[in-house]
Amino acid sequence: MELRNVAIIAHVDHGKTTLVDEMLKQGGVYRENQEVVDRVMDSGDLERERGITILAKNTAVTYKNAKINIVDTPGHADFGGEVERVLKMVDGVILLVDAAEGPMPQTRFVLSRALELGHRVIVVVNKIDRPDQRIHEVVDEVLELLMDLDATDEQLDSPMLFCSGRNGTASYSPEVVGTDLQPLFDTILEYIPAPPQDNEAPFQMLVSSIDYNEFVGRIAIGRIERGTIRQNQDICVCNYHNPDAPARKARAVSLYQFDGLGKTPVTEIGAGNIIALSGIGEVTIGDTICAPSAIEPLPFVKISAPTLEMTFSVNDSPFAGTEGKFVTSRQIRERLYKETMKDVSLRVSDVESSTDSFNVAGRGEMSLSILIETMRREGYEFQVSPPRVLMQRTEEGKLLEPIEEMVADVPQEYVGSVIEKIGLRKGEVRDMTPVGSRMRLTFLVPSRGLFGYRNEFLTDTHGEGIMASVFDSYAPYKGDISRRTTGSLIAWETGEAVAYGIWNAQDRGAMFITPGTKVYGGMVVGQSPKLEDIPVNVCRTKHLTNTRASGSDEALRLVPPKQMSLEQCMEFLSDDELLEVTPQSLRIRKRILDHSKRMKAIHG
Repeated sequence: MELRNVAIIAHVDHGKTTLVDEMLKQGGVYRENQEVVDRVMDSGDLERERGITILAKNTAVTYKNAKINIVDTPGHADFGGEVERVLKMVDGVILLVDAAEGPMPQTRFVLSRALELGHRVIVVVNKIDRPDQRIHEVVDEVLELLMDLDATDEQLDSPMLFCSGRNGTASYSPEVVGTDLQPLFDTILEYIPAPPQDNEAPFQMLVSSIDYNEFVGRIAIGRIERGTIRQNQDICVCNYHNPDAPARKARAVSLYQFDGLGKTPVTEIGAGNIIALSGIGEVTIGDTICAPSAIEPLPFVKISAPTLEMTFSVNDSPFAGTEGKFVTSRQIRERLYKETMKDVSLRVSDVESSTDSFNVAGRGEMSLSILIETMRREGYEFQVSPPRVLMQRTEEGKLLEPIEEMVADVPQEYVGSVIEKIGLRKGEVRDMTPVGSRMRLTFLVPSRGLFGYRNEFLTDTHGEGIMASVFDSYAPYKGDISRRTTGSLIAWETGEAVAYGIWNAQDRGAMFITPGTKVYGGMVVGQSPKLEDIPVNVCRTKHLTNTRASGSDEALRLVPPKQMSLEQCMEFLSDDELLEVTPQSLRIRKRILDHSKRMKAIHG
C-alpha cells in the first residue's frame, strides 16, 4: 500500500479541524449508521469549549489503495512549538487559508518552517461559500507570501484548490462548486511525495510527540526514517544534542499504527509509517530510537524560545487549601515538569530564593492560561504572578525585548482608535491595507505592550475587530509602558460580603463579587477608575434601629458584578497582585496581606 504523510497548517479558526472531519467521513472511517461528532479531532474539553486546537493529533484515512497519515495542527501562535516538531513527521503540508481573511500571522510563521524543511505545499482556499469571500485577492496574497518567504520555483508552482470544509467539497477552480473532496485526495497522492521506505537498513526513528497512558506510561510518536521494527525488539535511545551521554537500552513492548480515530496494534511495521511505541520509560521529544547495531541520533528541529514567564507558587492566602486537592509544592512541581515532557516550548525552573515557587516560561498568554486552566480542572490549587516578558542582553550590554507582529482587521471607523491605543503601547504601524469595507492594520508592538489589550481592543471596535499576533524579533528596549490605568478596590476585612456593604462600595468602581462571597483582607473585590487602590468594607452591615422597616433592605439596587475569565484576570493583574487559582474560584489579591502593611502601602 502506498503511503503519504501530510500536515494541515493554518491560522486559528480557518477551518482545519472541520476539513479533517470531512476527510475522515469521505475516507470511510465511519460506519454508515455511526453518529458523528463535529470537530472530532478536538478531543479535549478545553479545545471543544474554546473552539481551538491545542494539541497536534494524528489520524489516517485510506483512499485508492493508499494510506494518508494526516496531522491536525494548532492554529494559535502560542502553540507553535506543537507545529514545529510535527513538521518533521511529514513530507508535505496543506496550507489552509480563509477565503475572506487571507493569510494571517500564524500562516506566515508555520509556512516559513515548512518551506525551510523543503516540504511541498498544497494551497487550499477554504470557506469559499462565505458571503464576504474575496478568492482572487486571497490567491494573490498567498503567492506574495510564498515569494516573501523565498519559496523555491517548485513551491511557487504549488497546486491550488478551492474548498468548503463545512460542506465537504473541493474543486480546481473557484468558479466550479465541487461535489466532494476527491480533488483534494487526488492532489495529495499526485503531488506529495511518498516517504523514503528503506526497510532493509537498521531501524531509526525520531520522537516528535509524546502521549501518556496510565497503564503503559509514556508513548513515543514519530515517523520511522528507515528500517523495520518488530514487537519486543531490542532498541537503543540516544539524543543528537547530548552526544556524550551513552545510549540507553530498551525494548519495543507495544507498537501501534494510526488508523482512523484510533490506534491499531501491529507486530511489525516498516519505514515511512507514523507509529506509536511504548516500553521506553524516560523517552522525551527529540530523542532518536534506533537499532543497537547502528546508533545514529537525528537532529531535531530548533524550537523557538519562550518569550513570556509567570511564577507559579503554593497558595498562601487565608483561604489556602480549602478548595484544592493538590496543594503542596511537591505536587505542583511534579505536574509542571510533567507538562514539559509533552510541550517542548515550555520551560520550568525553580526560583532560587524560594522552595515553593517555580518560573514557567511559554510562548504567550494563551499557552500559559491553557496550562493554568488544565491544572485547575485536575484539582490543583496554586497562585500565579502577573506575566512578564523575557528580555535579552547583547554582548555590549544593550537590553533587547521581544517584538510581536500584530494584525488587526477592523471596520474603517475604528482605525483611529486602534492606532492611538497601540501608539500608547509603543507600537509602530507597518502596513495598512483595505480589505473590502474593512481595514487590515499591521503593527510591530512590544510583547508587554499587548498585555491586557485584547479586551480593550474588543471594546474599541464594538466587538467587530479581529486581532492576532506572532513573535517577530528582538529589538532594543522601547521604554516604560503603562500596564494599567485603573486601580483596585480592596476588601478591608475577612468575612462574608453582604448586599449593604457592596451597595456602599459600588460607587467607588465596578465590583467583582456578589452578596454571600467569602472575602479576606487584601483580596481585590473590584476595579477602581482611579489609578490608586481604594480599601472598601464589603462585609459592613446596616446598624439595626427600632424604627427600621422590615423590607428596607429590599430597596438596595446592586449593579451586576463584572465576571472575569481566567485570561481577563491575568490581564488585570498589576505588579503588586497575585492570582489565586483553585478548582472552584479565581481570586485576585495583593501580595502584602498584613493589615497595617497593606494600609501603609495604599496610603504611602
